[in-house]
Parts: sequence; C-alpha cells; structure tokens
Amino acid sequence: MWRSRGKRFGRGATGCGLGEELHLTLRWVADAIGGRIVTGDPQMEVRTVGIDTRTLQPGDLFVALRGPRFDAHEFVAEALGRGAVGAIVRRGFAQDRDGAAGDRALVEVDDTTRALQDLGHAVRVASGTRVVAITGSAGKTTTKEAIAEFLSVRFRVVKNKGNLNNHIGLPLSLMQLREGPDVAVMELGMNHPGEISTLVAIAEPEVRVWTNVGNAHIGYFGSPDAIADAKAEILEGAGAGHVLVSNADDPRVMARARRFGGKLVTFGTTADADVRADGVQDLGIDGMRARVRTPAGERVVSTPLVGRGNLDNVLAAIAVALEFGVSLDEIAAAIVLIDDSYNSSPAALVRALDVVAKETRITRKVAIVGEMLELGDLSIALHRESGRAAAAAGLRLLVAIGGEPARALAGAAVEAGMPASAVRYVEASAAAAPAVVAEIRAGDLVLVKGSRGTRTDIVADAIAAEFS
Repeated sequence: MWRSRGKRFGRGATGCGLGEELHLTLRWVADAIGGRIVTGDPQMEVRTVGIDTRTLQPGDLFVALRGPRFDAHEFVAEALGRGAVGAIVRRGFAQDRDGAAGDRALVEVDDTTRALQDLGHAVRVASGTRVVAITGSAGKTTTKEAIAEFLSVRFRVVKNKGNLNNHIGLPLSLMQLREGPDVAVMELGMNHPGEISTLVAIAEPEVRVWTNVGNAHIGYFGSPDAIADAKAEILEGAGAGHVLVSNADDPRVMARARRFGGKLVTFGTTADADVRADGVQDLGIDGMRARVRTPAGERVVSTPLVGRGNLDNVLAAIAVALEFGVSLDEIAAAIVLIDDSYNSSPAALVRALDVVAKETRITRKVAIVGEMLELGDLSIALHRESGRAAAAAGLRLLVAIGGEPARALAGAAVEAGMPASAVRYVEASAAAAPAVVAEIRAGDLVLVKGSRGTRTDIVADAIAAEFS
C-alpha cells in the first residue's frame, strides 16, 4: 500500500502557482522520489516521465519499472538512445552497468514503481490543481467524460487518457498537472482490495465520486459486499472540506457513504437525493430525457447517452459541476454524446440489451458481445444470464467473442430461443470483424459491447470503416 512520504513539494521547481506550468529539474524529481542522483546535472530540466520506449519524447525521464515477468532496466540504453534525458533505476544499476548512461542522468531508488507514484503525488501537490476522483463498478469512464465536459465550460481541465487509471497509470496521468490546469478528473480503477486506498493517497482528491457497486471484477472478491468494501476506500483521508458525490439509489454505496468525513452530496431518483431526476423518459437509441431537480433549481435535460445507467452518470456529473459553481444552464448546454465503450460488465450489458429490445423503429438488430473478464467462478453463470438477455432482445444476429464464457453466452442464447443460425461464436475479434461486416446491412441497429481485453473495438472500427 502506498503512503505519502510526508513532504510537500513546491520549492525547487519553477512556475508552481495555480495556472502556471510547473518546470521540473532533476534535483526536484530526485527529492520527490527519495532518489540519489548518480550521474547528470541536478539543474537539468525534465519534461515529463515515461515508461514505454516506443512513446518516449526527447526531454523525458525514463522510469525502469520491474514486475514479476518483466524488467524495463533492459531497455534503459534504448530509452537514452531515443532522446531521454536519463532514467530512474534501481539502486546498484549504475555500478552494474558502468558507463551505460554516458552523459545522461541516472537517479537510483529502492523501488521504481514507488518512485513513479511518489513523483505523481509530488506533482499533484505542487500544482495546486483541484482533483476529482471517481470509483464505481460501472460508468466510471462515462462519468469522467461528462464531468470533464461540464467543468470545461469554466475551467481548464485534464483527465485520464484511455485506461491509465491504476497504480501505474494514475501517476502518469497526474503528470499532466505540470501544465497548470484548474481541475483534474481522474477515474480510479481496481480489481483487488487496497488498490483504491493506494490511488486515493496518490491523488488526494478534494471531490470524490462513487457511482455504484456491481459485479465487475467479482472474481477477485466473491460478493458484491466485498466489492463495496473495497470501493469504500474512496472515503479514506477525507477532511471536512472534501466532498463525496454518491449514488442515493445504491444501498451498498449509501450504507458506507454515511461515514464520510466531509460533505455528502447524493444523486439518483429517490426523493431525498440532492440531485434528483424524475419524469424520466427512455428514448431508446436516442437517449434519455428527464427533469433534474437540484438545490440550484431544476431543468429538463436530454442526453443522447442510452440507458438508465448513463442517466445516473450524468446526474453524478451534474452534482460535481454544481459544486464547482457551474450553472444549470451551462450544464444543460454541455450535455453531449460521450464514449462509454471502455469496459463491460454483465449488468451494463443487460442494460444495453434492454435498450435494444425496446427500440421499435428498427427491426434488424445485431449485437457483438465480447467476453467480460475478471468474473472468476461466476463467469460462466453470468455470461449465460447475458445470453438469455440477448435472446430476449429480438436480435437478428448475435456474435459472441472470447473464450469459454463467450461460448456459454452464445449457447444460452440458443437455449433461450434464438435460432442457431442467428448466433455465432468466434474466439478473437480480429477473426470476427470481417464476418460481422459481411453480415450487417446499412440501417441495422448494431450494439458492440465487451471488456477492453477482448478488443471488440476492432469490430467497431471495421463496421465504421465499411459504413462511414
């Protein structure tokens, strides 16, 4: 578990005021990570840090991470050859590789992963940027995108890029705070207990958002209550001036949110939610419409995001934006289509299939479903449940992609009444893409949903290329 070294970094780097770019020196970086400069000029400027030699830019400092099955110290020479100003390495590396750095910088530390986390935290503190952190079993990325969209009306905002939301990705994302943004919106990912605790300590968010508790990653936890306890780590380290935005409709969230040490703001459809939706209209593939009631007033808002789960994500984002002083009129004007395809869970898939089932204007419906990962011993049962939901959605074609759980999903759909001729099982998305493109037609309603690991984006990209 990561814990701050107790230092506050602002001196030794230039441009540390809010809104100003933070210029890092090698000495500042070494102090932030408890490292020893072995070679290199302490006043050398460091642009940022990187962990992948393929994406390093001149002026970057390479961090040689080590794991059970890899050791990036093997790529230090390559990183330096690509223009890195130096590298953060394990203690003893310089002695073992005498002369390997030449005139470049080497900073030795006990643990390079910890060093990356320390540096991300130090930049976060020195920047003065306000941080919003989001956890939840589903909807994190959509909520992040919506919050960033609403806040960008008044503030300069940065956010995680892609899936950089774990113990390595988060500190890399926080390096964006060198640019002096007003707000950083960071989603926190996890699949084991203790991970959210580590990420919260690194990010020190002033505003925390807890979207829900579901069955994503249940294979690592065994029960939704165990997942809720792990997600509740988002509450740690809060002070009286901090804010928690939580889902009033989720009893597991609220049972734990009540012990938050700061201000609690709720969203949902229950009568006592601070940001509440009523008169909800499901517009099918055209999205959702609802009257949103808040302490700042009420508005009828429409979002092209489909499904009730996405309405909850928008309500959470509205609650955050109001805390930052964004007006309801500005929020209503900023509601846009946001990509929610990053990940999938059985609950999210069933909600999406329900939207497809209720769409009456299009008769030819197709679903491309990737295996949902990290479900453990419940994986087959949950995939079979999803297969039955697919059969009930009135699909003309179902394509399941992945391993045995995906095969089980396809089998359950046939058992539930789908014609066997309308169901396909394919092991890999790359193989599925051309077959899918050959079978769909212009005007079809096509749902593509799956965990990132199954690469269903390959299929989505192939469809887009064919019909754009």
